[in-house]
Amino acid sequence: MKRSMKNKYTHTHPLSRFVTRDALSFHLGIKCDNIYKISRWQYVIHVVGKGKSRFVSYADMPPIIGVEAPRKADFAKWRKRIKTRKQKYVPKFWAQFYIKKIESSNSIQTLLNWQSLVNQCKPLISLEGVKKIDQAVAERKLRLEKLSNPRH
Repeated sequence: MKRSMKNKYTHTHPLSRFVTRDALSFHLGIKCDNIYKISRWQYVIHVVGKGKSRFVSYADMPPIIGVEAPRKADFAKWRKRIKTRKQKYVPKFWAQFYIKKIESSNSIQTLLNWQSLVNQCKPLISLEGVKKIDQAVAERKLRLEKLSNPRH
């Protein structure tokens, strides 16, 4: 009798579109190069890396640009995760992740896309995190404007 080699999970988690190696490295505190395997299971993400094997909730992953924008149902999942963890906000690494993405933006349009996404997520992020993100946006915008208009 032959066994089917198909993945038994045919449904993908709605938040799986936000799972990136970069975000997982921030969340787990390890370098991207030290993540060997990412398995997206039905309810959790299994990450295998140098000296680590961890299960991560999809609801711990920050939204990113380049995929479908967050929906109301996504925000409900993030709020539920915050409540389950008995916290007021998403994990602090979200702000660090967004700051890195903002600082590495190579165009005003990319920067504006990150800013727009972060603005949607501000109610989930701590006030301290929001301030740091806003500062990073202002600094990067100024730097990009100087690069595009070098006469000033």
